[in-house]
Amino acid sequence: MCSRAIRRAAVVVTAAGLLGACSEAQLALHMTKQVEQATGDSAKATHGVYKVGNPYRVDGVLYTPREDFAYDETGVASWYGPGFHARRTANGDVFDQNALTAAHPTLQMPSKIQVTNLENGRSIALIVNDRGPYKRGRILDVSRRAAQLLGFDANGTARVRVRVLPEESLQLAALAGRQGPAPVLVADGTARVASQPGPAVRAVPREAVAVASLDPLSAPAPVPVPPQPVLAKAPLVPPPAPEPVALEPVHATSLYVQAGAFTQRANAERLRARLSAVGQTQISEFQQGNQHFYRVRVGPLRSVEEADRALGRVVGSGQSDARVVVD
Repeated sequence: MCSRAIRRAAVVVTAAGLLGACSEAQLALHMTKQVEQATGDSAKATHGVYKVGNPYRVDGVLYTPREDFAYDETGVASWYGPGFHARRTANGDVFDQNALTAAHPTLQMPSKIQVTNLENGRSIALIVNDRGPYKRGRILDVSRRAAQLLGFDANGTARVRVRVLPEESLQLAALAGRQGPAPVLVADGTARVASQPGPAVRAVPREAVAVASLDPLSAPAPVPVPPQPVLAKAPLVPPPAPEPVALEPVHATSLYVQAGAFTQRANAERLRARLSAVGQTQISEFQQGNQHFYRVRVGPLRSVEEADRALGRVVGSGQSDARVVVD
């Protein structure tokens, strides 16, 4: 009887141990799932980092990313959305097709830009957090929501002006972890790195200034105020968010394919003669800094589709750096 009782007790103890081990295993599995879920959620919420990147090549075109706080260009923009929604952008952000963001092949990320649709005057500020577009003849890809606000989501493309907002871009860069001295804009419109940072300014709370300005000896004694009845107040309704779209004057524009720019007119003349079979070709002059240039352009062209065809012919003739511009 004693040996049976001992064996029966051992079985009970063993079963209890197995149940305890099973419970511990289930608890461990539950905790592991919780950790995995928390890790996944935090990964989804991760914000992008500051990034410029190394030169890269796509479809034979070499792109050289660089910081450019004085960027101001015209060209053709397109938009992207559904196929990339919730995917990672080039700087590690999460793409939201309903957010006001954009992709640029070379600008620093993140940076803030002002994009103006030159066809209808609509203008909005966007944050660059991705690379692209890689279709020749495009200078910018905007989110679906940005295209809707700019008024070209139905057409797919628009003639735009893109310029970097330097102060806002520097603030975004600092928040995203940019290292080193911040560049500053100088009189000639270029961005240079300041040799010494400016002195730090410590803000003093307005309440502290008000208290410090009083003389405690001459200050009048406080006058007791009888209690006032508390009246029910209607809940405050926040004002509506300001419309992010601004309107700018609309001027007539023309599309061109810029095949090249030279400091010697003879080189521009040779390229114009070689491209005469592509279409109407002209040479225009412009000044950049202390240098005088002669640029060779095909156009004017009537539509983005015609500009794309002309660009293809110019690139096929050997001018791999040709691009579509708006003037």
